[in-house]
Amino acid sequence: MSATLRRWLPARRPDSHKGDFGHVLLVAGSRGMAGAALLAARAACRSGAGLVTLGVPEGLQAAVTGHVPEALTVALPETKTGALAVEACGRLLQDASAKKWGVLAIGPGLGQHGDTERALVSILGRLKIPAVIDADGLNLLSRHPRAEVRRLFEERGAPCVLTPHPGEMARLLGKDHDSVTEDREGSARTLAEELACVALLKGRGTIVTDGERKLVNPTGNPGLAKGGTGDVLTGLIAGLWAQRLANDPGDRGYEAAALGAWLHGAAGDAAARLGSQAALTASDVIDALPIAFRRLGR
Repeated sequence: MSATLRRWLPARRPDSHKGDFGHVLLVAGSRGMAGAALLAARAACRSGAGLVTLGVPEGLQAAVTGHVPEALTVALPETKTGALAVEACGRLLQDASAKKWGVLAIGPGLGQHGDTERALVSILGRLKIPAVIDADGLNLLSRHPRAEVRRLFEERGAPCVLTPHPGEMARLLGKDHDSVTEDREGSARTLAEELACVALLKGRGTIVTDGERKLVNPTGNPGLAKGGTGDVLTGLIAGLWAQRLANDPGDRGYEAAALGAWLHGAAGDAAARLGSQAALTASDVIDALPIAFRRLGR
């Protein structure tokens, strides 16, 4: 497996520059949940992506900038409660052609405000680049009839990776939690086929599938069962996908998701060896990512 994964990581030539490794746009955060945006952004920066832009509600911009100096930031219109406002889509579209974002990651810490729901749908519908959707992005989509979500994915014309935990998967499929946990592979395959996406179902033996190919991830440990580790995975997958697309155009979502799941788990294993599973934090996983990359010779 490691040999295959290694091939999916772009080589870095001696004369490489940041433009060779893609540009991630991360739309995340709301008042009280800036941490999710920061974790995802830090992971995207650690992924090897050339550039990362973090788009947050304008009230958070000053606060997040100093915590992730490697990332660019953009202030997005917000509601009175500090959540993403509908006008955020227009602000992003103004910058899209100049910034040349390669991959969108959206969802961590967004909250579930009604305006944010409309902003999410508008961004996915009009910013037609590959997208990683997680956390509140998935919860907001699950409010819509499944036929409407299918139509949104069909019409956007760009591939998506969805990264639900079992509860989010249950909401997306209209199932109960136990049904998902009893048939994890079947649930992931159903979502992948229904939305023509890559589904990554988190948990022990994370499953990654596009409906045809499947990976059951062997890395990881119970220490990863902590708040924030999913946000790390979101940023990591987006950064890996952006790199791959910059070097080898095509739909590389499955490869980015499978690689991200393995590296995320391997970093969690490395962090637990350095400390303990019980005391493991999402930040520890980010800090251990270089060890996981070295296991793949990168």
